[in-house]
Amino acid sequence: MSMKALLMTRYGRMGASSRLRFMQFIPWLENAGVSCNTQPFFNDSMLAARYQAGQYKRTSLLESYRHRVGQMMRRRDYDLVWIEKEALPWFPAAVERAFLRHVPYALDFDDALFHNYDLHGSVLVRKMLGRRIDRLMAGATLVTAGNAYLAQRATDAGAKWVEIIPTVIDLDRYIPRQARPVLQTGVEREVLRIVWIGSPSTATYLALLAEPLKALATRFQFELRVIGANFTLDGVNVECVPWQESTEVDRIAECDIGIMPLNDSPWERGKCGYKLIQYMACGLPVVASPVGANNQIVKDQESGFLAATPRDWEIRLGQLLADASLRRAMGHSGRDQVESKYCVQQLAPRLATLLKRAGAQ
Repeated sequence: MSMKALLMTRYGRMGASSRLRFMQFIPWLENAGVSCNTQPFFNDSMLAARYQAGQYKRTSLLESYRHRVGQMMRRRDYDLVWIEKEALPWFPAAVERAFLRHVPYALDFDDALFHNYDLHGSVLVRKMLGRRIDRLMAGATLVTAGNAYLAQRATDAGAKWVEIIPTVIDLDRYIPRQARPVLQTGVEREVLRIVWIGSPSTATYLALLAEPLKALATRFQFELRVIGANFTLDGVNVECVPWQESTEVDRIAECDIGIMPLNDSPWERGKCGYKLIQYMACGLPVVASPVGANNQIVKDQESGFLAATPRDWEIRLGQLLADASLRRAMGHSGRDQVESKYCVQQLAPRLATLLKRAGAQ
C-alpha cells in the first residue's frame, strides 16, 4: 500500500529534532511506499539568525505562519499529516484542529513542549493555552513519543494511540572509535577528551559540572570538548568546536568519554537522551544525570554511569579517566546497545508500518 504524507517539521536540517525524528527516516519511508513532502516551520536561515540574535525576527515569523496555513489548506492532498509537536505554535488548539479536519494526523514529541504552556510564567497563558497540546494529542490518530514521560502525558491527555519511538542514529554514519584506523595505534593519548554536544541554549547544563571538572583537572590531564556552543571554565582546558552535520561524528569519535548533565525538572524529564546515543554509537563510555530517558539509555556500570550529585560526577569521571580498559569495555557495551535498540535500521520498518496504518484510518 502506498500513501502520501505531509511532514510538518519544526525546523530544517539544522534543527536536530527535525533531522533525526523525521528527515533521516525519509529514504526508508519512501522505500516502504510512503511519499513524503517535508515543510519546516522555522527554516535553517531563521534558526541560524535566532542563534545569533537570541530570537526570531517578527517578519520571518509572520511569513512562517502564512506559509504553514497555506500548507494546511492543502491537507486533503495527502493521506496523513505528520506533525512535529504542533503545527501552529501559540494558536488556540481549536484553531489548529479546525485546520486539520477530515485528514488523519500524527504528532511526534521528543521533548516536553507542553510545559511551554502549562508551566508558563503568565497566568493568562496557562489559563488559555495550558491544555493546548493535550487537546491536540486527544485529536490525533497517532502520537509518537521519544520516551515514557512524553508517552504518559499523551495517554493522560486522552490520545487514542500512543507509541514510544526513541531518537536514534544511523549506523552507516557512526563508526565506533575503536574501529577507526587512525585511532588503532595501541597508544592512549596523554591528554584525554571528555565531550559534550548540544546547542547554545543547552550549554547551560555544563555549569552543573563546574566544580567536579575543576577538581578533576587538578588530578588528570584532560580536555573538555564542547561541540555546538561556546563555554569557558577557569582551571579547565576547554575546546569549543562548531557543530556541522558533516563532521559531528568524527568530532565525537576523537574523544574518550561522553557526558550529559541535566537538572531534574519537568522539562528535562521530557528529553530523549540523543547525545548519549551518539556517544555510545561512537564506542564511548558515558556519564549522565539520572533524569528522564537517561535512566533507560544508560545501563549503569555497564555502558557508563549515572551520576546524581557533583561528588558522583567527580568519582565516576575520575574512574573513567584513570582506566583505559574500563573505557573500552563500557564503550563496546554501549555500541552493542545502540545496534540492537537505538538505530534507524531497527526503528524505520516499525515507524513505516505505524504511519501507513495511521494514514489508512
